[in-house]
Amino acid sequence: MCARPTNPGSDQCHCQPTADKRAAFKKLHESGCFIIPNPFDVGSARALQHLGFKALASTSAGFAWTIAKADNRVTVDDVCDHLTALCAAVDIPVNADFEGGFAVEPDKVAVNVARGVKTGVAGLSIEDSTGDAANPLFEHKLAVERIKAARKAIDADNSGVLLTGRCEAFLWGKKDLNLVIERLQAYSEAGADVLYSPGIATKEEISAVVKAVAPKPVNLLIGGASELTLQSVADLGVRRISVGGALARMAWAGVMKAAKEMAEKGTFSEFANGYPGGELNKMFK
Repeated sequence: MCARPTNPGSDQCHCQPTADKRAAFKKLHESGCFIIPNPFDVGSARALQHLGFKALASTSAGFAWTIAKADNRVTVDDVCDHLTALCAAVDIPVNADFEGGFAVEPDKVAVNVARGVKTGVAGLSIEDSTGDAANPLFEHKLAVERIKAARKAIDADNSGVLLTGRCEAFLWGKKDLNLVIERLQAYSEAGADVLYSPGIATKEEISAVVKAVAPKPVNLLIGGASELTLQSVADLGVRRISVGGALARMAWAGVMKAAKEMAEKGTFSEFANGYPGGELNKMFK
């Protein structure tokens, strides 16, 4: 599947080679700060490219909801098919939310990461959460070994894919910044190119993480309404901002509001807020 016509009004398309996308993605991480929004399907990916974003990131939650599954309930097959479709649909780099590698043991994480690389992604993240509220994070040594295994799998064919190491502590209620920094530094030493701790939100937390892992780039999640801006986050030294499932939730908000109105009232006034079909047709032409 080609991403888009080379010339307006033309059906011909010259898709960006995977190696070029990966090189462009690496270049984006060298300076400045950019927003890397999270599409949940091929259509939303194409729309975000149309708006001028330079790179995209998948969302485990947003994708899961499109196939009627809860977050963290999709399979590695589901995700690899999804990533293949996203990468083929756009000619800008795609970073994969690869959850925890869909395995516990490092060698199995490596096998799955190798599959992920083959989808055409320019980046891929591995998180350290277990899914168990009683013991939410993998033991430190195991978490580091999992990052090392992912690094080895990525480098096996010199793919150039950027590896993001994620510490999920804040998302699981373990709001210990020292623990987060210790883990991110360990993931950096284990081969992570980018560091990421979803849930940190204050300027003090963000700044502390940026300084602790410098000169490695940091990804910041802004998944809800925030007073932070691209400029203020850039001033803190963050390299990229992702939004997780926020765009997917916005889409679902419109669907559910209109559907509930029909179901509960038998009326259709919410349709007045729909995005114009003509504009969508023009964008996807």
